[in-house]
Amino acid sequence: MAHAQAPLRPFNTPGLLHSDRERWVCIYPAYLNRKKTRQEGRRLPLAHCVDNPTFQEIRDVLQVLKLNVIVENKLYTREKSKELAYRGRIRVQLRQDDGEPVLEEYSTRDSVLLYLGDTIPQLKTRMGRAENATLLQQASSSSGGAGGSGGGAGGSSSGGGGQSHKKGKGKRR
Repeated sequence: MAHAQAPLRPFNTPGLLHSDRERWVCIYPAYLNRKKTRQEGRRLPLAHCVDNPTFQEIRDVLQVLKLNVIVENKLYTREKSKELAYRGRIRVQLRQDDGEPVLEEYSTRDSVLLYLGDTIPQLKTRMGRAENATLLQQASSSSGGAGGSGGGAGGSSSGGGGQSHKKGKGKRR
């Protein structure tokens, strides 16, 4: 990204070829995010989705396929958080100038999204995250059981008296 690229033209400009950047398919990480609903922008069934994919992971997988990829610093319009972790848009060239697919098995946006959803969990960076997540879950479940019973007793003693010093209407019956 050392060189500056020319600004994009409108995608419906007459005479654009399939190799022009404006005609490439856009992919946002939210399309593949298991934690999003369909209303929040998820495009795949949950079985093919990933927890919090990043634009770097999407870029890496697509570059292995030898597809032309551009990363843009854009924010998905349905994304609620403005943090840098949620930024990034990937543009991918799926068709050559004559209209033929660059790769026959990945000729549509949906086929590329399904491939990404199935491949990203197999990345080495994801494997390390999965091991850490299982270790954290095991640790929290072993200590969480003892903490949960102690917290329950503490909650009953503080709330059992019913003498709260809050302002307002008080306890409704």
